[in-house]
Amino acid sequence: MTIFPTATNAAYRGGRSALFILGFAIVATLIPACIHAFLPDGGANSIAGMGLDPDSPHGRRVIALMAWAGVTQLVWGLILLAILVRYRSLVPLALGLLTLERLAHGWHFWGPKGGDHHPPEAYATLLIIPLFAIGFMMSVRASKG
Repeated sequence: MTIFPTATNAAYRGGRSALFILGFAIVATLIPACIHAFLPDGGANSIAGMGLDPDSPHGRRVIALMAWAGVTQLVWGLILLAILVRYRSLVPLALGLLTLERLAHGWHFWGPKGGDHHPPEAYATLLIIPLFAIGFMMSVRASKG
């Protein structure tokens, strides 16, 4: 398999397990997307524990940013779903980009600017990074079966 296929279609010769990892990525993207997009506080306070006053301009701004992040995740999750269902030749590209995205998230959660407050996603990211990296490696290897 290649990261940049010459054709985008359902042709896929990478490891079958990588498809399950992409399926997991879809669920792990769409659930937080809906939380951020549709909870009244975008999950900022109710899940991440960021004390916000929704009646203050600052609080409304943060809640709006959480909703924006949710909509972005929702679109990304739908693209991943289209790749899994119809455009499987893009599985290596998707898993490679997911790995880079999670590495960037991990850096922002745990790096010098991360601070000492870590929402649940910060811990999940530590587990997801190696999973997506393994999925990427499996997706670029030709399947034996």
